[in-house]
Amino acid sequence: MGKERLNVIHKECDPSLAQDRSLPYTSFIIEYCQDGITKFDIVSSSKQVEIFDHYWDLYKKDLINMTATEGRVNPRTWQDPNQKQKKKSK
Repeated sequence: MGKERLNVIHKECDPSLAQDRSLPYTSFIIEYCQDGITKFDIVSSSKQVEIFDHYWDLYKKDLINMTATEGRVNPRTWQDPNQKQKKKSK
């Protein structure tokens, strides 16, 4: 099998962040329960099944929902705001 390419964009975030249209269209909001508290992650991957498998392995029965975000940007051109940009060499 190939390398799993899972990109966690926001961990334990507000679910309203999923309404952001500047997210890649391959991103999903994951709803899960941890210690009796409902939490949300926004995750992107080239394959939806990789996201599901990752969260199923972590939370099993506490995985509540997996929904597509309102993202509209092509994942190839999307810039992750969490990553530092590389400096251009002259």
